[in-house]
Amino acid sequence: QVQLVESGGGSVQAGESLKLSCALSGDTSSPYCMGWFRQTPGKSRERVATFYTGLDGTSYTNYHDSVKGRFTVSQDNAKNTLLLQMNSLKPEDTAMYVCAAKPNPTRSSGLCYSSWISADYKTWGQGTQVTVSS
Repeated sequence: QVQLVESGGGSVQAGESLKLSCALSGDTSSPYCMGWFRQTPGKSRERVATFYTGLDGTSYTNYHDSVKGRFTVSQDNAKNTLLLQMNSLKPEDTAMYVCAAKPNPTRSSGLCYSSWISADYKTWGQGTQVTVSS
């Protein structure tokens, strides 16, 4: 079992940047599908980005169309942390950002992608608020 704690949110002006972190603790030795999602009141949860590592050690990422070219997801293995670099922020990026994890013992890229599409994760963090003003 893994626990997730997000940090790095805040209030910024449009065009500025933020870097979110999702710290993993507990059973960090197992491979996981990792994802970032965001949610605003009255709207459904929206997938933002996903990160996973295949059997050959290659890292895979996917992004929602609305953040492609602006957001970058990565993992700091030494610190057991999932990162989300957000550049050129827009007011419509305002949301609670939440990270999620799902065990992936076989390092299946298909499992990770489908989990991201369907938001099917076992563990969710509490979230960190990002507010972008115009």
